[in-house]
Amino acid sequence: MGNSILDIGVTGLLTAQSQLQTTSHNISNASTPGYNRQRVVVESNFAQSTTAGFIGRGVHTSTVQRIYSQFLVSQSLQVQTQSQSLASNYTEIKQLDNMFAEPTSGLSPTLQKFFSAVQDVISNPSVTPSRQALLSGAEALVSRFQDMDQRISQIRDGVDSQITSSIDEINSLSSQIAEVNQQILMVEGAAGGQPANDMLDQRDELISQLSQLINIDVVRQSDGRLNVFAGSSVALVVGSQATSLQAIPNPDDPSMLTVGIKSGDRTIRLPESHITGGTLGGILSFRSVTLDSVQNGLGRIALTLAQTFNEQHQAGMDLNGDMGEEFFSVSSPKVVSALSNDPASTVTAEITDVKALTTSNYRFSYDGTNYTLTRLSDNSSVSTAATPTNAAPLTMDGVSITAATINANERFLIQPTANGARDIEVNIKDTTKIAAAGPNRTSAAVSNTGTGTISAGTVDSLPLDPNLQQPLTITFHTPYDGQFDVAGTGAGLPATNQVYTAGADISFNGFTVQIDGNPAGGDVFTINPNNSGSSDNRNMLLLGELQTTNVLENDSASFQSAYAQVVSQIGNKTRELEVTSKAQANLLAQTKESIQSISGVNLDEEAANLLRYQQAFQASSKIIEISNTLFDSILRIG
Repeated sequence: MGNSILDIGVTGLLTAQSQLQTTSHNISNASTPGYNRQRVVVESNFAQSTTAGFIGRGVHTSTVQRIYSQFLVSQSLQVQTQSQSLASNYTEIKQLDNMFAEPTSGLSPTLQKFFSAVQDVISNPSVTPSRQALLSGAEALVSRFQDMDQRISQIRDGVDSQITSSIDEINSLSSQIAEVNQQILMVEGAAGGQPANDMLDQRDELISQLSQLINIDVVRQSDGRLNVFAGSSVALVVGSQATSLQAIPNPDDPSMLTVGIKSGDRTIRLPESHITGGTLGGILSFRSVTLDSVQNGLGRIALTLAQTFNEQHQAGMDLNGDMGEEFFSVSSPKVVSALSNDPASTVTAEITDVKALTTSNYRFSYDGTNYTLTRLSDNSSVSTAATPTNAAPLTMDGVSITAATINANERFLIQPTANGARDIEVNIKDTTKIAAAGPNRTSAAVSNTGTGTISAGTVDSLPLDPNLQQPLTITFHTPYDGQFDVAGTGAGLPATNQVYTAGADISFNGFTVQIDGNPAGGDVFTINPNNSGSSDNRNMLLLGELQTTNVLENDSASFQSAYAQVVSQIGNKTRELEVTSKAQANLLAQTKESIQSISGVNLDEEAANLLRYQQAFQASSKIIEISNTLFDSILRIG
């Protein structure tokens, strides 16, 4: 009997000792990241059968259990990867928002100052300080475009840097998970299948850290090891083997980094659409959805401003009596050859209509039969079976492919406006070369007896007619029959028996006028070169009108409204991400609180357990003491 009581006391003592050790372990790891509370699972020993019934034989520890909710942990991984994606996207776009919404140093006030300088030249066309102020305003505007583009490029470089660092972290965590997988397999095998709780916590914490970087799915193998997949298809960890991701040049645009996966001796590009979560997914989404569009939008404004201002400036005359030059430099579309293309393959792209430009990029490809130009924002396309040439270009949204030397299954990335803000420059440095005046002057003969009046006239669209400044004379028939003759040098001249309609366009030599009123027979109107344009502001008036004229998006937006759209796009997206990232962060906090309520260490509870297990330990010690006393009594009786 004494021996049986001793055995029972020893089992109770050992069990209480295990409980004290586990409770102490919980208390020590109360602040350890990823630690899950543990408890000792005890079972009663098989009772001894006697004629008087079954007599208990004590207790034993069956296992040490980890308090763990697989459902909540899986939920937290999904919530966490989405939260991190939104947070990283918001952090990046906030930089753009701060730059574009700045009321004092943004593009809008600089653009306003430039056109104010244009208005000053309108008021003082021959005053040198006014002309110098216009050139200074143009330089400030160009500098602002370039500064903003440079800042966007810096943000883009930062995205590439984050892609590299995120991939390095992903590879490190994947290797550690694979290593811990193997350690758990070996340790649990040596322990007869008992769970290696602390190592399981370590693995779960590594997986949690990995989910902050990229969206993952976790699949358990039959032997207890975990397989980890990125984007549901890319195996990062399979058992004890880890696969490495790599930051590689984008095959379509080698200037940008993208994500590839190592497969044997080669690296396969992962579609960015498959990487939807975590820091990596957030920054890739920011670059493709926001950054590219914003840089293209800014470039479109710069390019359209330069082109339309140039066209009108070239239609005027400067103080030297020469026709205006290009006021700004205009960038050409950026054409990028895919890495897989033959180095000899080339494509020439031109902008043929700045008013039709969008903020999208384009892909030009050849499948061996058709040449195709695709708008990447919505995958709309135009195709032709004939090789694009200057005579028959392949055109979409004001972008034309005018020449192509390309093999089957090759492709080029066309970015019409990407460099618009970077490459804009002021070409004119001499104030006398500002073409404020009109090239021609119109007049009515003093001897006219009718009430007809002639307009100042406007220059037709470029290219300029070589006979633009050739003198023209418009003479109404005598007796008056509602017709007139035009005399001069140029195409279609002389022109006789032209029917007069009040206010109708009369266009010769690339110059258009209107005659209004009721001219009489023999009335004469003349168009002559402007030989005294120092005080003439007619062309500058037309340049000033560009500020409020809708010249973008097929004549539906002005420079200011187009910029406001870019600012609004950034602001709305920033606000959206701010709200959704906060909501997701709150959801993550709630999920973690739910996990902590189940798996976290409650120090008050553990302190109470310490007292309870201490008492159990002392009681078991007392049983052993009583057993010894009983055994000694039996010996004395014997």
